[in-house]
Amino acid sequence: MWHYPPTPKQAATAGFFFLAGVVMIAIGGHLSFVNIAPQQARAKQRREFVIEYVRKKFPEEP
Repeated sequence: MWHYPPTPKQAATAGFFFLAGVVMIAIGGHLSFVNIAPQQARAKQRREFVIEYVRKKFPEEP
């Protein structure tokens, strides 16, 4: 149960969880930034495959 003002232990616990959240957000942002190039490459390959498949399946003959 929380009391106002918080006890030193409660303040330390809240500070710990706040910092842990900030660290997790920072790690997630870093991993997202690091992995963007491979994700873009996979999306490009997938897009090229689909375009080629559609061109083979439906040739543009009048």
